[in-house]
Amino acid sequence: MRSHLAEAQQAASTDLTTALEVHDMTVAYRRKPVLWDIDLTVPEGQLVGIVGPNGAGKSTLIKAILGLVPLASGKVEIYGKPYRAQRRIVGYVPQRETVDWDFPVTAIDVVQMGTYGRLGWFRRPGHREREFARQCLDQVELADFADRQIRQLSGGQQQRVFLARALAQDAKVYFMDEPFAGVDAATEAAILRMLQNLRSAGKTVFVVHHDLQTTEEYFDWVILLNMRLLACGPMESTFTTQNLQRTYGGRLTILDQAAEAVRRRSPE
Repeated sequence: MRSHLAEAQQAASTDLTTALEVHDMTVAYRRKPVLWDIDLTVPEGQLVGIVGPNGAGKSTLIKAILGLVPLASGKVEIYGKPYRAQRRIVGYVPQRETVDWDFPVTAIDVVQMGTYGRLGWFRRPGHREREFARQCLDQVELADFADRQIRQLSGGQQQRVFLARALAQDAKVYFMDEPFAGVDAATEAAILRMLQNLRSAGKTVFVVHHDLQTTEEYFDWVILLNMRLLACGPMESTFTTQNLQRTYGGRLTILDQAAEAVRRRSPE
């Protein structure tokens, strides 16, 4: 029997093309479940915030969708097909601290790597790919740093380079793991503009996000997660105090932030 939550998600996405479907997903590490029975459906063309407390399984959800961690049960479909059949239309930006930024390579070289999937095994990137990589750097406002060694860039600049690499994949669906974490205000603004441009181009973007005060401003759709799926749907009907209380379990500081975010939305 379908849950009320799954039925509500289906109703919210009626008549819209579905970008992502997750059915009965359970993920376990060393036999200890970290995600339980996840069912969600998200239509295309949305900026989707994945929100929940530390240890809720937000990064694990992305990695499980991308096949980077095994499923104990369930399945994932992107535009109606398994991920392995859709890899070329999916872009991924991992957390910045998981990347070896000391590797001797320039910013434009990193971005150009994003074109490899479209070239296949026997073609090497050429002038066209190099120019496209420059355009991607320009979209994250780093065109002037194209020939700079990646290790010489600031943390925020490195994050933007990795986002430009994802842009170079020219994907339809993007998964980004905390792209706003630890960046300065200028980088945050540049990332947000990039996300909005992707949405305008009809892309679907999933973003692990930790700041409740900006969640409603940045995203159209929200997934509230705490090992289980607590809510998933359009921001206006899903990002509510009740759902946030269920997600965060009464953590006062977090819920104060959430209440303030919801209050700002409510009419005086």
